[in-house]
Amino acid sequence: MSREFNVAGPCSPEKHYMLDAISRLGEVLPLIDGEKYFIIHAARQSGKTTFLREMTKKLNQSGKYYTLYCSLERAQGMDDPSKGIPAIMRCIKSAVRMSQIPKNIPFDVDTTNNDSDSLLFESLLDLCSLLDKPLVLFFDEADCLSGLTMISFLRQLRNGYITRSDSPFVHSLALVGMLNINEYKMQYRSESETLGTASPFNIVAESLTLQNFSKEDIAELYAQHTADTKQQFDPEAVELVWQQTQGQPWLVNAIAREAVEKILKSDYSQVVTSQIIEQAIQNIILRRDTHIESLLARLREKRIRKILQPIILGEIAKIDYSSDDFLFTRDLGLIRKNDGKLEFANQIYAE
Repeated sequence: MSREFNVAGPCSPEKHYMLDAISRLGEVLPLIDGEKYFIIHAARQSGKTTFLREMTKKLNQSGKYYTLYCSLERAQGMDDPSKGIPAIMRCIKSAVRMSQIPKNIPFDVDTTNNDSDSLLFESLLDLCSLLDKPLVLFFDEADCLSGLTMISFLRQLRNGYITRSDSPFVHSLALVGMLNINEYKMQYRSESETLGTASPFNIVAESLTLQNFSKEDIAELYAQHTADTKQQFDPEAVELVWQQTQGQPWLVNAIAREAVEKILKSDYSQVVTSQIIEQAIQNIILRRDTHIESLLARLREKRIRKILQPIILGEIAKIDYSSDDFLFTRDLGLIRKNDGKLEFANQIYAE
C-alpha cells in the first residue's frame, strides 16, 4: 500500500508521509529523565498526537519506563468532579490495558466510588507502587477538561507530585492540548474565591510548543512522495506552499493531497507546479474543509475577535500583548510576530 498525505488523525510511518515527530520537540526527553511535569501546547492539527504516540513508543522501547498515552476527550464537558474524575479514570484504565504494563498488575478502579477528590491520586499511587519501572503519563486533550473537574484533576496530580519522596507516584507527566499554562490558570482563577487553597500549577516545570514546519521540512516531506512515486514538485511550488502556509502542518499536507489526488488525479507523470498549488489552495478555502471550518468558528468568539479586528483595521496599537486574550489567540496559531510586526499566522488564514 502506497503512502499518502495525511489530513485526518495522527500519522503512521507505514501509511503516511511524515517527518521525524520526536525531533520536533527534542527537549522533552531531558524533562522526562529529570522527573518533570510539563505542558505541551500547539494549534489544532499540528502534530501533537502523532508526536505523543511516537514518543510513547520510543520510551517503551527504551526499557527505562512504562509510558501511557491517555486521551481525556471522553471527559469533555463534565464540570462535576463526581462524574468527571471517574470518566478520567476510565480513560486511564483503557490506556493501561493497551500498554506494556504487565497484565498481572491490577488497575481495576471502582469508578462508582464517590470520593472523587482522591480517586485519581490514590489509584495512580497504587499503580506506581506495583511497577518495577517509573511511570510516564501523557494526557492528551487535557484542556478539554472544565470546571471543578479540571481543578480536582490538577490538584490530585499536584498532591502526588509533592509526596513522591514518600510514596511512588508518576515519574513524569505532560498535559497536552491547544492551551498554554495561562489558560489553565484562568480556569483556576474563575473558581479561586471558593477554593481557597494552593495553586495546582506551581509544579509545572516547562511549557513547550510544537513549531511549524520549516521550508526545508516541507521540501523533505514532498521529497518522500517523489521518492515513492517519481512525481516531482517544482521548487516554485514548494516555495509557494511555504509562503502561503508558513509551515502549518495540516495545510502543508492538505495542499499536497489536493494537488496530487484531486487535481492531478494521482497521475504521477505530471509535475506539481505553482499553478496547481494555487488552485489547490483556493479549492481548500472555498470548500471550507474541517480545518478551515474550525478556524471560522473561532473567529466568532468574542475574545478572538477582540485581537483580530484591530489587525484587520490597522489598529494594532490597541492590542495588549500581555493580555490573556492575546496569548490565547497566539497559542491557537492564529497570529504571529514577524520581524516585530503582528500579523496573521499565514496568508491562507489571512484570506
